Amino acid sequence: MTLKPALRTLAQSYTNQTLKQYQLSYHTKPLCHLHAIAFSPKTESFVSESRNYGIAHHLLDKTPQRDLLEYNHLLFEYFRNDRNNEGIILFVGLWRSGLRVNGSILSSVLKVCGCLSDQVAGRQLHCQCVKSGCAEDVSVGTSLVDMYMKTEGVRDGRRVFDEMGDRTVVSWTSLIAGYARNGLNDQALELFSEMRLEGNKPNPHTFVTVLGVLAAKGMVEKGSQVHTMVIKNGFESITFVCNSLINMYLKSGIVKDAKAVFDCMPNRDAVTWNSLIAGYVINGLDLEAFEMFNQMGLAGVKFTQPIFVTIIKLCANYKELVFARQLQCRVLKSGLAFDRNIKTALMVAYSKCSEMDDAYKMFSMMQGFQSVVTWTAMISGYLQNGGTEQAVKLFCQMSREGVKPNDFTYSAILMARPSFSIGQVHAQVIKTNYEKSPSVGTSLIDAYVKMQNVHEAEKVFHIIDEKDIVAWSAMLSGYAQIGDTEGAVKIYLQLAREGVIPNEFTLSSIINACAAPTAAVEQGKQFHACSIKLRLNNTLCLSSALVTMYAKRGNIESANEVFKRQGERDLVSWNSMISGYAQHGNGKKVLEVFEDMRRENLEMDGITFIIMISACTHAGLVDEGKKYFNIMVQDYHIDPTMEHYSCMVDLYSRAGNLEKAMDIINGMPFEAGANAWRALLGACRIHRNIELGKLAAEKLIALQPQDSAAYVLLSNIYAAAGNWQERAKVRKLMDERNVKKQPGYSWIEVKNKTYSFLAGDLSHPMSDLIYSKLEELNNRLSDMGYQPDTNYVLHDVEEEHKAAFLSQHSERLAIAFGLIAKPPGSTIQILKNLRVCGDCHAVIKLISVIEARDIVVRDSNRFHHFKDGLCSCGDYW
Repeated sequence: MTLKPALRTLAQSYTNQTLKQYQLSYHTKPLCHLHAIAFSPKTESFVSESRNYGIAHHLLDKTPQRDLLEYNHLLFEYFRNDRNNEGIILFVGLWRSGLRVNGSILSSVLKVCGCLSDQVAGRQLHCQCVKSGCAEDVSVGTSLVDMYMKTEGVRDGRRVFDEMGDRTVVSWTSLIAGYARNGLNDQALELFSEMRLEGNKPNPHTFVTVLGVLAAKGMVEKGSQVHTMVIKNGFESITFVCNSLINMYLKSGIVKDAKAVFDCMPNRDAVTWNSLIAGYVINGLDLEAFEMFNQMGLAGVKFTQPIFVTIIKLCANYKELVFARQLQCRVLKSGLAFDRNIKTALMVAYSKCSEMDDAYKMFSMMQGFQSVVTWTAMISGYLQNGGTEQAVKLFCQMSREGVKPNDFTYSAILMARPSFSIGQVHAQVIKTNYEKSPSVGTSLIDAYVKMQNVHEAEKVFHIIDEKDIVAWSAMLSGYAQIGDTEGAVKIYLQLAREGVIPNEFTLSSIINACAAPTAAVEQGKQFHACSIKLRLNNTLCLSSALVTMYAKRGNIESANEVFKRQGERDLVSWNSMISGYAQHGNGKKVLEVFEDMRRENLEMDGITFIIMISACTHAGLVDEGKKYFNIMVQDYHIDPTMEHYSCMVDLYSRAGNLEKAMDIINGMPFEAGANAWRALLGACRIHRNIELGKLAAEKLIALQPQDSAAYVLLSNIYAAAGNWQERAKVRKLMDERNVKKQPGYSWIEVKNKTYSFLAGDLSHPMSDLIYSKLEELNNRLSDMGYQPDTNYVLHDVEEEHKAAFLSQHSERLAIAFGLIAKPPGSTIQILKNLRVCGDCHAVIKLISVIEARDIVVRDSNRFHHFKDGLCSCGDYW
């Protein structure tokens, strides 16, 4: 018979039925003696020492004269040792015996109802307490309070307490502990004060409860006051009270005071050592935790399961493989080899040390005892060590074996893209009702964002019930990745309206969104101001995002100021600054920052050298680019990737050394990718090498048949050579394959509004004024001796028409509008999605002189800073 049916049957017997109706057999072991033995004090001692409750139960059953004291003693032993079902069976047997149940017995049974969270049975016993008149008993009342508090009946527990005639310190402690257990910490502290005002002296258990509440709330000052009270009451040498003091100080970050309590303790148990070691870990004092573990061993204290788990986790964090193996040996000697938590910790430690075979052995040893936690840990281990395929297989095996994934499992497996269909996992998430989970929802958002599917990411985002700051940041990051500044700002404003306080990662995401070409210039500055108000502007990820944002928005000076103010810098910070200078064509500064970086002895990665070679490419520093490629391979032992080889092809191609560029392509250890052929094709257009350009175009079209760049560049090569027939064939091929040429747009921001222009655009409301300004500029340009370079017009038309085409390029329209709409002397900044043509480049240099304006143009390659008739690119781009 299980517990609840037994108690409900018992309740029925209280309503004028007798327990004799129940044929309940509770003899679980054979009788050890052939004759009756009296249940004497000597026998009681035997029971307590041996814990052989089956024998004790039979001894009691065979005792000729049994009384309540004997029953109560055995009941107490059962309940104290968490053998609740057996205690209930004994209680039913007691009722069968015909003895009248007293308050002490009822108190014990109420305690077990609390332990088993069975409020229904507890209420039935409460009724019997009232009927039998035992409710007035202080021990029964206290047990009722305890039962209701443990079964989430806070109001009923408080009502019982208020109705008690006599209250002891145990009664008060039960009530205070109940409030704390149910998360009502403020009320628990109020009760503690009320208790003392009524003249009740707290006992050690009261202090333990209150210290736990103060630890949870981080109220260290109040905790120090309670510490003083502990000393005044003479409890400072009680081990479990000191353990609570250590826990309270460590959770509040006061490590020094926790250690002082530890040092003054006359007796320490395993909980003491574990509390201090775990506290050191929580406060980031990992080496001190290792040292304390060593001292624990020297002190002869037996290592317990929590100690092993804590230290093994530390080994995992530090990838201490040798120490982890030593600990596994200690575990075996300690007889804890079959503990699931220790095995899981060892499995994780081996995974983090990249010993996946050993990790899998630990996992296999748990066959039959594997929980969702162990499955998830093993899946995560494979993913962290590049074993994506194994992780997916394990996830499928887990499902076949009937183990249901939890939110951590889904969050982990969603990292395994593209080895599985995200749609299939998403469907399983919906079926198991985890889609509203913040952690799973955030992982789904991240997965969809990486697929550039922000629409699906938005759907998941709106479904999440309680969005944490990680979910908000992930959604903002998605908008930033696709350059949707407007969408990112809307989400950020929604976040602010809902009272969510952004962290540095949230702000870095929105600032990355403000680095998009179409973002308003002032938006990034406004979010920079927000970061200053929140005192987050100097955090590493945010300051690096600010460097990138200012550099991409054309303000390299502000980017440098942020960089100089960084208190600490990582590789991302340095790469951001180098990339900024590279985008602005300041090759000299790039080399200076790189040398500063080398002096810092920072370990560089492949991205650093991609930036360096690209910077040399745009500055025409061929020898330097080659030097840095060799430094990467020879000094830093970084294997060149396709990106590095593509940069080298671009380096030689722009310099006109097409033969060397082809040597790089032919010498690669793998087939050249689209970027390498695109770089070569672009250079063939500039240097008018038709044959090599045709080869490059064919290779590029084979790799990316729907990319318009290959067709357009090849047709431009034919057009520049006057081969209009071949050009027409290329255009016809584009039509047949439905490949659309990307139109050339230019954007300019005026008064926080962005305007776009196409070549020959007449859609702007101020078109008449814009074209009038263009005509004025053309006249002044002619006066300065300007002659249009019609080689940049790739249409088979008359020369005068070619000049007209050039004068109506989108960048010139945008500049003309800027000259009209922006205050005199202010800088004009425009963005173009294609490479600025050579003729427009020459014209803009002259306009900077005519209008006495600084003009900044960001084309598809780099920034051009025009001032006093010169360009920062040195006419090399």
